[in-house]
Parts: sequence; structure tokens; C-alpha cells
Amino acid sequence: MLTVKAVAERAGVSPALDSSGGSMSVEERLEIIEAMLVVLVERQKVKEWYTVEEFAELVERECYTVREWCRLGRIKADKKQSGRGKYPLWVIPHAEVLRYEKAGLLPYMGRSKSSPKT
Repeated sequence: MLTVKAVAERAGVSPALDSSGGSMSVEERLEIIEAMLVVLVERQKVKEWYTVEEFAELVERECYTVREWCRLGRIKADKKQSGRGKYPLWVIPHAEVLRYEKAGLLPYMGRSKSSPKT
């Protein structure tokens, strides 16, 4: 959960006390409240597909970790052409975001090692 300090920093507002040691002015408090509302609205936007970066921010993980989860099948994701060259990007559907929030990662199935044929 974001703290008032983190939201204030994200919005470019200083949540520090004034020089007399008192509380913040009404204007400063309103700016922080507005910044918090913006963060809440951003969180509530529903998209059909999320990029690795967006999903990583939602679940507070690194992008590399989310890409590995996609590659290993720990979350259900698809590769889509990005329009930025020949390499497709991982995208995660909204339904998978909801599933992940309820149940977490899918079990790791790993590659089964084939025994050499003799």
C-alpha cells in the first residue's frame, strides 16, 4: 500500500512539516489528497491487455521476473506483435491479472528430462 509520503513524492509534493514544526497547510494537504485520488483512479482502470511493465508495477515485481513467469508458464500470457520490429512482446490478459490476485502463480511444470534411449 502506498504511504502518504510515497504518493506525495510521486505527485511532486513535499509532505514535510513547515518550519515552525506544525502541520501542513490546507493547500499542501489538498495537493496530497488530489495526488492520492489520481493514484486510486489509475489503479482502477481496467484494460483488456497489460504489458509486462504494467503487470510488474501492479504486483510490485521487476519486469524481468514477470517475463520469466510468462516464459515458464507461471502466468498465462500471449506474445503479440508490438509494431516495434520483428520481436513480439508478452501481454497479460485482464482475466489473468484477476486470477493471479486470487490464486497466485501457476505451478511450475518444468521440463521433464527425457531418459536417453538405448
